[in-house]
Amino acid sequence: MAPNDLMSNAEDVADQFLRVTKQYLPHIARLCLISTFLEDGIRMWFQWSEQKEYIETTWSCGFFLATLFVLINLLGQLGGCILILSRNFVQYACFGLFAIIALQTVAYSILWDPKFLMRNLALGGGLLLLLAESRSEGRSMFAGVPTMRESSPKQYMQLGGRVLLVLMFMTLLHFDTSFLSILQNLVGTALIVLVAIGFKTKLAALTLVIWLLAINVYFNAFWTIPAYKPMHDFLKYDFFQTTSVIGGLLLIVALGPGGVSMDEKKKEW
Repeated sequence: MAPNDLMSNAEDVADQFLRVTKQYLPHIARLCLISTFLEDGIRMWFQWSEQKEYIETTWSCGFFLATLFVLINLLGQLGGCILILSRNFVQYACFGLFAIIALQTVAYSILWDPKFLMRNLALGGGLLLLLAESRSEGRSMFAGVPTMRESSPKQYMQLGGRVLLVLMFMTLLHFDTSFLSILQNLVGTALIVLVAIGFKTKLAALTLVIWLLAINVYFNAFWTIPAYKPMHDFLKYDFFQTTSVIGGLLLIVALGPGGVSMDEKKKEW
């Protein structure tokens, strides 16, 4: 089978998937995207003392500031998730969750860990896509005069969200000389480039969803580790953060890449 025929068949399968799931795919995407915030907010409740003690010890900030940090994380994350799922004040919820990411990046010294920093940036990319989805297109000041799509902030939010989202996959590349690793790196790099530039975007994003879902279930199976072991919490955190990136990719599959993309430019050509 020729490569063009293979690509055409794959796109047909992706289109069929979208036709079947278009009613509920955006809802699944939003639920996946906020899953890491929901899990972390619940964890703040059940590990209140441990989290407070960690912040107080690490930063020597005293009881009050440590308690305030945990409280902001708990209420900010759970409140933001409730607003997003109920479709109320979504933009404010997204900005609140952006602030939570920034706060945790500093508080947990993620800023100096390239792997976790890229994953936090990818999570921010997912929120940016959600923010773009919730943002209504600006109306023209004059009736009947359309706005320029290229100048819409929504289009650039989608571009920024796509670029940040694929940073997750930079943390999955394995730099060794085995054939399987080289093949995985080549295929993965090709797919993330396609998503970033917005070419064959829905097919590339759907392929990344399947790939990332398989990796997540296989490598981050926290349910196989006893709850009292530290590895359980580590894998659980990684699992839900990866699920959030899957949610961002599903938003791209459901809504497309936006105006600043090669797919959109092809329509003009």
